[in-house]
Amino acid sequence: MRVVLQRVSRAAVRVDGTEVGRAGRGHLLLVGFTEGDDATAASWMADKIVGLRVFPDDEGKMNRSLEDIGGDLLVVSQFTLYGDTKKGRRPSFVRAADPEIALPLYERFLDELRARCGGSVETGEFGASMEVDLVNDGPVTLVLER
Repeated sequence: MRVVLQRVSRAAVRVDGTEVGRAGRGHLLLVGFTEGDDATAASWMADKIVGLRVFPDDEGKMNRSLEDIGGDLLVVSQFTLYGDTKKGRRPSFVRAADPEIALPLYERFLDELRARCGGSVETGEFGASMEVDLVNDGPVTLVLER
């Protein structure tokens, strides 16, 4: 499981020009799954994300978590996180989990986040072509893997 976490002031996702999800202060998560990922990985990642201290305290140090600030999450599935570009000029996506495996894990991950997050948890549309807008706060971008 791979997540690109971006600390945001705000973010939104659209499908066919219609907004389907948004977040205020919090995180935009781009999420991909691979072979061997399971419910344990989804639970571990949810704990890591909600507890990760990347928001500034009163002294400007990264010392507060999403949980501490009651922040929002916008979660977008993205199989291209497992794109392999080592050979040739066109990425290979053979390491990305097939949709019938990835979708239940994605839904489980969302359930885990909703159980832990004090703010809203909104999403894109699994498998759809999406447009994502964000204001990266910091900027802070982290790649998390399990």
